[in-house]
Amino acid sequence: MKIIVTSLFVQDQDKALAFYTEMLGFVKKHDIPMGKFRWIALVSSDEQEGTELILEPNDHPAAKEYQKKLFADGIPATMFGVADIHKEYKQLLDNGVNFTMKPTKMGEITIAVFDDTCGNLIQMIQK
Repeated sequence: MKIIVTSLFVQDQDKALAFYTEMLGFVKKHDIPMGKFRWIALVSSDEQEGTELILEPNDHPAAKEYQKKLFADGIPATMFGVADIHKEYKQLLDNGVNFTMKPTKMGEITIAVFDDTCGNLIQMIQK
């Protein structure tokens, strides 16, 4: 068994699609109308047949509350791996991304946390 899809609640699907593709470099794999919302699946440009990230609308009150509480408590909604965290940090910072934690060494790993502008904190990790 393997993970093929994971979801991330977002406040605005269009804004999230722009941020995740233009700022983070993910590739849009699916964008399918589904009534009021869309099934938007993104993949890593390095692994286009890998795990899909679904930009899930937070339309349900429980989803909104969950997302809001995580953000308020400073808890990242998910984690993305990078090869060179200092390079990624500088590039994202130069592009206007707001970080709540600059690259910080923690044992064998280095992490940083940024705001995705769609209601989430995202953690980057370099192993």
